[in-house]
Amino acid sequence: MKPTALVTLTALAFLTGAAVADDEDYIKYRQAMMKAIAGHMGASTQIVRGKVAPEGDLLMHARALAELNAHLPRLFPAGSDFGETKAKPAIWDEPAKFEQATTAARDATAAFLGAVEGGDAAAIAAAHKDVGQACKGCHEDFRQKDD
Repeated sequence: MKPTALVTLTALAFLTGAAVADDEDYIKYRQAMMKAIAGHMGASTQIVRGKVAPEGDLLMHARALAELNAHLPRLFPAGSDFGETKAKPAIWDEPAKFEQATTAARDATAAFLGAVEGGDAAAIAAAHKDVGQACKGCHEDFRQKDD
């Protein structure tokens, strides 16, 4: 099999969720993606609050947040509700509500990226706050609290 065909088949299996139904590694992958979101959110918070001012990094964090949040729904496919996870069963029990929450996060991070690209500090701060609210809203309903 040609390498490109193998990559295509692997990607297809991944996108359809066929490869994740009983794979603990997928849970680790999902957790790593969520940690990446948290990392970019934490770093962007430090910049927006004026604690640090690394040149150009806010745009990088905003782009990463928008891209990562665009993929939230596929991180929780049917059959991945097992293992060491803080994901609540409501993700799979209430898929429409979960989709609404992930759409809010996707839209908020896209708006944050737009604000950062626009360069207006007040708009950036407001959009960043909206991202935080979208994250909080999703976590309240769909993530178990830390011990």
